[in-house]
Amino acid sequence: MARRLRIGIKNGFYAFLVVVLFVVAKLLFRLRVRGRANFDRHGEYIAVARHRSYWDIPVFAIALGAWNRVHFIARKGLMKGNVLVQPVIRAYATIIDRERFSKSDFRRMLEAIRRERLVGIFPEGTTRKRVDAKAGAIHFATVTGKPLLPVNIRAEGPYPPKYPLRYPRVTVSIGAPVSVDDLAVGIDPEAPRSERYRQLSDRLMDRVDNA
Repeated sequence: MARRLRIGIKNGFYAFLVVVLFVVAKLLFRLRVRGRANFDRHGEYIAVARHRSYWDIPVFAIALGAWNRVHFIARKGLMKGNVLVQPVIRAYATIIDRERFSKSDFRRMLEAIRRERLVGIFPEGTTRKRVDAKAGAIHFATVTGKPLLPVNIRAEGPYPPKYPLRYPRVTVSIGAPVSVDDLAVGIDPEAPRSERYRQLSDRLMDRVDNA
Protein backbone atom coordinates (compact mmCIF):
# COMPACT_ATOMS: atom_id res chain seq x y z
CA MET A 1 0.00 0.00 0.00
CA ALA A 2 2.75 2.45 0.95
CA ARG A 3 4.63 1.65 -2.26
CA ARG A 4 1.53 2.27 -4.38
CA LEU A 5 1.03 5.59 -2.59
CA ARG A 6 4.64 6.64 -3.27
CA ILE A 7 4.28 5.74 -6.94
CA GLY A 8 0.99 7.62 -7.14
CA ILE A 9 2.56 10.75 -5.63
CA LYS A 10 5.58 10.44 -7.92
CA ASN A 11 3.39 10.07 -11.01
CA GLY A 12 1.13 12.91 -9.92
CA PHE A 13 4.00 15.34 -9.34
CA TYR A 14 5.50 14.37 -12.69
CA ALA A 15 2.17 15.06 -14.41
CA PHE A 16 1.96 18.45 -12.68
CA LEU A 17 5.48 19.36 -13.84
CA VAL A 18 4.74 18.33 -17.42
CA VAL A 19 1.53 20.39 -17.52
CA VAL A 20 3.40 23.47 -16.25
CA LEU A 21 6.21 22.89 -18.75
CA PHE A 22 3.67 22.41 -21.53
CA VAL A 23 2.26 25.89 -20.90
CA VAL A 24 5.78 27.36 -20.95
CA ALA A 25 6.77 25.45 -24.11
CA LYS A 26 3.54 26.37 -25.86
CA LEU A 27 4.15 30.05 -25.20
CA LEU A 28 7.87 30.11 -26.00
CA PHE A 29 8.15 27.46 -28.72
CA ARG A 30 4.59 27.28 -30.14
CA LEU A 31 5.07 23.57 -29.51
CA ARG A 32 3.25 21.00 -31.67
CA VAL A 33 3.21 17.24 -31.11
CA ARG A 34 2.44 14.69 -33.79
CA GLY A 35 2.24 10.89 -33.81
CA ARG A 36 1.00 10.08 -30.30
CA ALA A 37 -1.30 7.51 -31.91
CA ASN A 38 1.82 5.57 -32.99
CA PHE A 39 2.42 4.13 -29.53
CA ASP A 40 0.37 2.27 -26.95
CA ARG A 41 -0.21 4.46 -23.90
CA HIS A 42 0.21 1.36 -21.72
CA GLY A 43 3.10 -0.20 -23.65
CA GLU A 44 6.75 -0.50 -22.67
CA TYR A 45 9.34 1.31 -24.77
CA ILE A 46 12.86 2.66 -24.96
CA ALA A 47 12.19 6.10 -26.44
CA VAL A 48 15.07 7.66 -28.37
CA ALA A 49 15.80 11.19 -29.60
CA ARG A 50 18.73 13.31 -30.73
CA HIS A 51 20.19 15.72 -28.17
CA ARG A 52 20.71 19.35 -29.18
CA SER A 53 19.65 21.35 -26.11
CA TYR A 54 18.82 20.95 -22.44
CA TRP A 55 15.28 21.85 -23.53
CA ASP A 56 15.12 18.42 -25.20
CA ILE A 57 14.37 16.77 -21.86
CA PRO A 58 11.21 18.73 -20.94
CA VAL A 59 10.08 18.81 -24.59
CA PHE A 60 10.53 15.03 -24.77
CA ALA A 61 8.46 14.54 -21.61
CA ILE A 62 5.71 16.87 -22.85
CA ALA A 63 5.49 15.08 -26.18
CA LEU A 64 4.88 11.68 -24.59
CA GLY A 65 2.19 13.06 -22.29
CA ALA A 66 1.73 14.02 -18.65
CA TRP A 67 0.53 10.54 -17.62
CA ASN A 68 3.25 8.67 -19.53
CA ARG A 69 6.03 9.14 -17.01
CA VAL A 70 9.43 8.90 -18.69
CA HIS A 71 12.42 7.66 -16.71
CA PHE A 72 15.49 9.28 -18.24
CA ILE A 73 19.09 8.12 -18.43
CA ALA A 74 21.04 11.22 -17.38
CA ARG A 75 24.75 11.95 -17.31
CA LYS A 76 26.44 12.87 -14.06
CA GLY A 77 27.33 16.36 -15.28
CA LEU A 78 23.69 17.45 -15.02
CA MET A 79 24.00 17.28 -11.23
CA LYS A 80 26.33 20.29 -11.31
CA GLY A 81 23.47 22.57 -12.31
CA ASN A 82 20.73 24.33 -10.38
CA VAL A 83 20.26 22.78 -6.92
CA LEU A 84 16.48 23.12 -7.34
CA VAL A 85 16.59 20.83 -10.39
CA GLN A 86 18.79 18.15 -8.81
CA PRO A 87 15.99 16.48 -6.75
CA VAL A 88 13.85 16.24 -9.90
CA ILE A 89 16.70 14.57 -11.80
CA ARG A 90 17.25 12.10 -8.96
CA ALA A 91 13.53 11.27 -8.82
CA TYR A 92 13.00 10.73 -12.55
CA ALA A 93 16.36 9.58 -13.91
CA THR A 94 19.13 7.05 -13.52
CA ILE A 95 22.40 8.97 -13.32
CA ILE A 96 25.49 7.53 -14.99
CA ASP A 97 29.09 8.62 -15.39
CA ARG A 98 29.34 8.83 -19.16
CA GLU A 99 33.03 9.69 -19.13
CA ARG A 100 34.02 6.75 -16.88
CA PHE A 101 31.25 4.32 -17.71
CA SER A 102 31.55 1.29 -15.41
CA LYS A 103 29.90 -2.06 -14.75
CA SER A 104 27.94 -0.34 -11.98
CA ASP A 105 26.57 2.21 -14.47
CA PHE A 106 25.66 -0.62 -16.83
CA ARG A 107 23.82 -2.57 -14.11
CA ARG A 108 21.87 0.48 -12.96
CA MET A 109 20.83 1.29 -16.54
CA LEU A 110 19.74 -2.29 -17.16
CA GLU A 111 17.77 -2.40 -13.90
CA ALA A 112 16.03 0.88 -14.76
CA ILE A 113 15.12 -0.24 -18.29
CA ARG A 114 13.72 -3.52 -16.98
CA ARG A 115 11.84 -1.79 -14.15
CA GLU A 116 10.41 1.29 -15.84
CA ARG A 117 7.66 1.16 -18.46
CA LEU A 118 8.99 4.08 -20.50
CA VAL A 119 12.68 5.00 -20.61
CA GLY A 120 14.10 8.00 -22.46
CA ILE A 121 17.59 7.85 -23.96
CA PHE A 122 19.62 10.36 -25.98
CA PRO A 123 22.15 8.04 -27.71
CA GLU A 124 24.55 10.86 -28.54
CA GLY A 125 24.93 11.48 -24.80
CA THR A 126 25.82 15.15 -25.26
CA THR A 127 24.55 18.32 -26.89
CA ARG A 128 27.86 18.80 -28.72
CA LYS A 129 27.60 18.73 -32.50
CA ARG A 130 28.93 15.97 -34.78
CA VAL A 131 28.95 13.25 -32.12
CA ASP A 132 28.07 9.72 -33.23
CA ALA A 133 25.22 7.95 -31.47
CA LYS A 134 26.35 5.33 -28.98
CA ALA A 135 24.97 1.78 -29.25
CA GLY A 136 23.53 1.64 -25.73
CA ALA A 137 19.90 1.88 -26.82
CA ILE A 138 20.43 -0.99 -29.27
CA HIS A 139 22.17 -3.11 -26.67
CA PHE A 140 19.53 -2.63 -23.99
CA ALA A 141 16.69 -3.18 -26.45
CA THR A 142 18.37 -6.45 -27.45
CA VAL A 143 18.77 -7.59 -23.84
CA THR A 144 15.28 -6.60 -22.64
CA GLY A 145 13.32 -7.20 -25.86
CA LYS A 146 11.65 -3.79 -25.55
CA PRO A 147 10.77 -1.94 -28.78
CA LEU A 148 12.46 1.35 -29.64
CA LEU A 149 10.30 4.45 -30.01
CA PRO A 150 11.79 7.15 -32.30
CA VAL A 151 11.11 10.75 -31.25
CA ASN A 152 12.11 13.59 -33.58
CA ILE A 153 12.47 17.08 -32.09
CA ARG A 154 12.49 19.62 -34.94
CA ALA A 155 13.30 23.26 -34.29
CA GLU A 156 12.81 26.11 -36.77
CA GLY A 157 15.00 28.89 -35.45
CA PRO A 158 17.72 29.15 -32.80
CA TYR A 159 17.86 26.02 -30.67
CA PRO A 160 19.01 26.35 -27.94
CA PRO A 161 17.14 29.65 -27.83
CA LYS A 162 18.90 33.00 -28.06
CA TYR A 163 17.82 34.50 -24.77
CA PRO A 164 15.87 36.56 -23.98
CA LEU A 165 13.84 37.10 -27.16
CA ARG A 166 14.68 34.58 -29.89
CA TYR A 167 12.92 31.23 -29.61
CA PRO A 168 12.36 28.54 -32.23
CA ARG A 169 9.13 26.95 -33.36
CA VAL A 170 9.35 23.34 -32.15
CA THR A 171 7.53 20.31 -33.57
CA VAL A 172 7.90 16.85 -32.03
CA SER A 173 7.04 13.83 -34.17
CA ILE A 174 6.71 10.37 -32.65
CA GLY A 175 7.38 7.54 -35.08
CA ALA A 176 6.20 3.95 -35.10
CA PRO A 177 7.98 1.62 -32.66
CA VAL A 178 10.66 -0.61 -34.15
CA SER A 179 12.36 -3.76 -32.89
CA VAL A 180 16.06 -4.54 -33.13
CA ASP A 181 15.16 -7.46 -35.43
CA ASP A 182 13.42 -5.06 -37.82
CA LEU A 183 16.45 -2.77 -37.84
CA ALA A 184 18.74 -5.75 -38.46
CA VAL A 185 17.16 -6.82 -41.77
CA GLY A 186 19.91 -6.95 -44.39
CA ILE A 187 22.80 -6.57 -41.94
CA ASP A 188 25.34 -9.40 -42.08
CA PRO A 189 24.78 -11.48 -38.90
CA GLU A 190 28.40 -12.68 -39.14
CA ALA A 191 29.83 -9.16 -39.01
CA PRO A 192 31.72 -8.21 -35.84
CA ARG A 193 29.40 -7.13 -33.06
CA SER A 194 30.80 -3.60 -32.96
CA GLU A 195 30.10 -3.17 -36.68
CA ARG A 196 26.59 -4.61 -36.42
CA TYR A 197 25.77 -2.31 -33.50
CA ARG A 198 27.15 0.67 -35.39
CA GLN A 199 24.90 -0.08 -38.36
CA LEU A 200 21.90 -0.70 -36.10
CA SER A 201 22.51 2.61 -34.32
CA ASP A 202 22.75 4.44 -37.65
CA ARG A 203 19.46 2.90 -38.78
CA LEU A 204 17.80 3.79 -35.48
CA MET A 205 18.85 7.42 -35.78
CA ASP A 206 17.56 7.46 -39.37
CA ARG A 207 14.20 6.38 -37.94
CA VAL A 208 14.41 9.22 -35.44
CA ASP A 209 15.24 11.75 -38.16
CA ASN A 210 12.38 10.56 -40.37
CA ALA A 211 9.72 10.21 -37.68
